[in-house]
Amino acid sequence: MKIRKPAVAGMFYPNDKIELLENLEFLFQQAENIESISVSAEIKGIISPHAGYIYSGKTAAKAYYYLKNSKINKVIVISPSHREYFPGISIYDGDFYETPLGKIKINEEIRKELTYHSKFIFEGEFGHKQEHALEVQLPFLQFVLQNEFELIPIVMGDQKDGYVDELAKLLSKIDLQNVLIIASSDLSHYYSQKDAEFLDSRIEKDIREFNIEQLVKDNNRKLVEACGIGPMISLMKTMQNVGIKNSEVVYRTNSGETSLDFHQVVGYLSAIFY
Repeated sequence: MKIRKPAVAGMFYPNDKIELLENLEFLFQQAENIESISVSAEIKGIISPHAGYIYSGKTAAKAYYYLKNSKINKVIVISPSHREYFPGISIYDGDFYETPLGKIKINEEIRKELTYHSKFIFEGEFGHKQEHALEVQLPFLQFVLQNEFELIPIVMGDQKDGYVDELAKLLSKIDLQNVLIIASSDLSHYYSQKDAEFLDSRIEKDIREFNIEQLVKDNNRKLVEACGIGPMISLMKTMQNVGIKNSEVVYRTNSGETSLDFHQVVGYLSAIFY
């Protein structure tokens, strides 16, 4: 049995189970105050940030909150690779991902479906050993789905267009009933709040308007910034391909809200597709 053990528990989020559950309970209580939308339709996609919970946990919880009554039993998480570069896209080749809240079984059927038909998407450990952007999403899922789901953990070693499009094409061909797709991404990094607002408000507009073409153009012209822009575009193209037409940015903020340092901030956004 091959298990990917927690790599950033105790750094990005608590490594004690009780403390982690209390932290998540607090974050979801904050999410209950959300007023922007009321969605009764099924959530099919989420964009969620991946910083330490003290910085981006509230933003993430406000999107995960909408999964409370869902029937989701399989979750695909698409993450950028922060610690190692490799060409292509890696799906973890083990049996489980683990957090302090327990083990999550890897769904072999979807993993095989995605890798069998692609020369770019493969099974392996590349990108998974120390990657935080995927791992920090998992306790939110375990909490809100009560650990009753299987995982397809995907890390993009290279976010060039060909890989992004290939992943979207293959995701669009699988049976997405009761499946959720998550794109893990923070926004602009280490700009002043004024400059960050210019970049992050633009990406918010593109997502809210479900304007993939404009998002790609803005990214190529460096008018937006997101470390997980590839996962975001793959998610949005998949949603478009399978007929999901509704998007909503649930919340956007930056690290200055917590640190009170507005000279160098990191932007965070959560969004849902339904």
